[in-house]
Amino acid sequence: MGRYTATITSGSLKIPESRRIADLLLRGIAGKDWTRLIVDDNILQAKSPVTARSWAKMIRARLETMKPELWTLVRDGQGTVATHAVFAASVKHSPLLGDFLDLVVADQHRKFAKALSPSLFDNYLTGCRERDLAMPEWNETTRARLRSSVFQMLAQAGYIENTAELTLQPVHVAEQVLRYLRQNHEDYVLRCMQVSL
Repeated sequence: MGRYTATITSGSLKIPESRRIADLLLRGIAGKDWTRLIVDDNILQAKSPVTARSWAKMIRARLETMKPELWTLVRDGQGTVATHAVFAASVKHSPLLGDFLDLVVADQHRKFAKALSPSLFDNYLTGCRERDLAMPEWNETTRARLRSSVFQMLAQAGYIENTAELTLQPVHVAEQVLRYLRQNHEDYVLRCMQVSL
């Protein structure tokens, strides 16, 4: 499998849902108990069992790129701490998101640009193909969903003001998240998250 996949088309950071999945992981819930809580009890409050399974799978895959110490920040952290913890896991899980921060958002900050633009993401995807020949040929619908998901996540984590104007904002990553990333030598994630420095 190549570097870039479409795993983030299902949208946002899903902070409340991530808190619940982090709790299950920290408690060692697995197998039938996991399925019962996700599907039967619908702890993620999804509209259907299929959606519940999909969300749980995606969030678990994100969180499992990191250690339990980060899961604790997701579950117990206040506001920005939980958001930045989920965002850090999302960056590590999806190089498509991480590289956009590292290559495009950082460059826009260096140029003192006021905002991002949809075309920047479209051009970025074209560049991704050159960096990763194994990248799938996504149709326009998938590309639009990826763009929407990335901008939504950037807005939730505070990198842009909103998804309408895409105005860039400086971000001060929560100290507990920075500490975790430094202690665990997550240099790539640190670089991606500190693009406004």
